[in-house]
Amino acid sequence: MKRQDVLVAALALDTPLVELTGGEPLLQPGVFHLLRELCDAGKTVLVETSGEADVAHVDRRVHKIMDLKAPGSSESHRNRWSNLEHITERDEIKFVLSNRNDYEWMRKIIDDYGLASRTPHLLASTVFGKLAAKDVVAWVVDDKLPLRVQLQLHKYIWEPTATGV
Repeated sequence: MKRQDVLVAALALDTPLVELTGGEPLLQPGVFHLLRELCDAGKTVLVETSGEADVAHVDRRVHKIMDLKAPGSSESHRNRWSNLEHITERDEIKFVLSNRNDYEWMRKIIDDYGLASRTPHLLASTVFGKLAAKDVVAWVVDDKLPLRVQLQLHKYIWEPTATGV
């Protein structure tokens, strides 16, 4: 779909909030222009990014929701650490954990990079079927970590293997 078609479709919904997600939106042609146009139209704009693509050119009005890939994902080599320099207090950093080692890695990253001083919006969720959320909640409470534990709701609303939802 062309950028202009996406803009027209998003504006036609007449909602106050628009979120770009799925795959990696920051790798799509024209995405930075689209984000700016949506902001200019008065929308609250969110972009969910895997953290691999450079966020330096995202309009400052856009709320970034950025993953930091834990080692259990086998994707942590894709983390673009320079993106942390562009995180503001309204942005979110999300960790998806598959085991206790991922949790310990997350704890170290939060501390080493001072993430709680960059944004109060730190999130941890579990890989569906691999790690119990109640375990993560217990660890977070024990360690008094400044983050929210969340569920990957799409895994509960639709079949866990569903795509395109």
